[in-house]
Amino acid sequence: MIDLVISGDCVVTPHAIGPADVAIGGGKVLAVAARGGFPIPAGARHVDATGKIVMPGGIDPHTHCLWPIVVPNAPSSFTQGASVVGKAALFGGTTTIIDFVRVTVEETVQAAIEARMAAWKGDGSPCDYAFHIMVEGDLPPATPGQLAEAIQAGHPSVKIFTTDITPSRKGRMVDFGDIWEVFQVLAKQGGLGVIHAEDNDIVMHMYAKLFREGRVGFENLAEVHNTLSEDISFRRVIRLAEKVPGTALYMLHTSAGDGVRAMREARGRNQPVYGESLHQYMLYTQDDYKRPNGQMYHTYPSLKSQADQDELWRGAMDGTIACVATDELCCSLTIKTQGNRIDDTTGGNSGVEPRVALMYSEMVGKRGFTLRQFVDRVSTNAAKVMGMYPQKGAIAPGADADICILDPALKRTVRAASMHEADYSPWEGRQVDAWPAMTILRGKIVVEGDKWLGSPDGGAWISRKIDDEIRSGVAL
Repeated sequence: MIDLVISGDCVVTPHAIGPADVAIGGGKVLAVAARGGFPIPAGARHVDATGKIVMPGGIDPHTHCLWPIVVPNAPSSFTQGASVVGKAALFGGTTTIIDFVRVTVEETVQAAIEARMAAWKGDGSPCDYAFHIMVEGDLPPATPGQLAEAIQAGHPSVKIFTTDITPSRKGRMVDFGDIWEVFQVLAKQGGLGVIHAEDNDIVMHMYAKLFREGRVGFENLAEVHNTLSEDISFRRVIRLAEKVPGTALYMLHTSAGDGVRAMREARGRNQPVYGESLHQYMLYTQDDYKRPNGQMYHTYPSLKSQADQDELWRGAMDGTIACVATDELCCSLTIKTQGNRIDDTTGGNSGVEPRVALMYSEMVGKRGFTLRQFVDRVSTNAAKVMGMYPQKGAIAPGADADICILDPALKRTVRAASMHEADYSPWEGRQVDAWPAMTILRGKIVVEGDKWLGSPDGGAWISRKIDDEIRSGVAL
């Protein structure tokens, strides 16, 4: 039964962009047809989206809800949970987020999954969600087998660190022998390697060097988490994956031009490597560390140069960068700026709400991206790479009716005070060319204008399976 019909003159479907009616019922897209193709049944709602962009709900494949923030010599705290982040996401047109299950060496993968699921259900998620499995440190011999079970249970992406990030976080890095073992599991079981790739030797060498020189202010972070580190680590990880046929990679938060070039070369060999960058890297550089409260703009790895940023945009244009995510870490400005050294600055950002509008403005409005390219990079590609397509990331019969109606008439200035995440925004004062007028999650209107109509626990966990096409060679 049809519950809702959306009529628009710019509807983004997998096969076309143009006028269409979208019929929705039972939480699914029932049909897409020519304008006027559906009589509106009694009791159904009709939404006229003329002049607006009707697109799949955004997907942010990199968030950190209920995440510990540990700063040396400061009280520990946690980021906001999905109850806050998920609501902000929906206000910003994002309907699905992918967070992390952190597996410590003291627990099994299954125990970590169960604990994370319980925490999320206790907090309540208004939007749909999934989890990457994050392993760290010296992996117990049983871990690869446990990862195989998790992949089959609908958690097919495994995050790995190749660095401890800071001297105070010893135990994050996984050595390459263990990475090799994990890659063999991914290749056999149909998983995806989700990699934070920096060369630990270079990073720790630079920490020691800057400590000796007394240059410990966070404005020097780009020297520590430098382009050489990304270049070496990306190429080493890619080479290892090449030696384990069937291993597909998703390179997290690419920040440097060298990382883009390493992925582009691998993709030229038809190696299944997909890049992610963050809107921080694509719109801010290391010079922004010198601004007031410059920690606002930081996440790990560091911001880089203008030349690096230019290469990120080239990578987004040619497809090397498949997804633009946030590395969401929702906390107050006080917590975000409590660290001010190269070894204690808090990463992540509060950015899930303005992401879709920002990327539309920067991609379509300023840089000549097509509407299709924009939608791919904020929604569809994440659904495909992460094993949710076509349930997510598409306006097509049978798909979940997750829809963002983006309105170019709603030009606005980004203000933290008018959003729903934190008491600050790294995007404060930035002009955007559009804003979501309506967000629909599985057929239910959850945001209309500035009105919240959703349910605090209306989100659902999404079981995922990586498509063979994504894993067998470059598919995007």
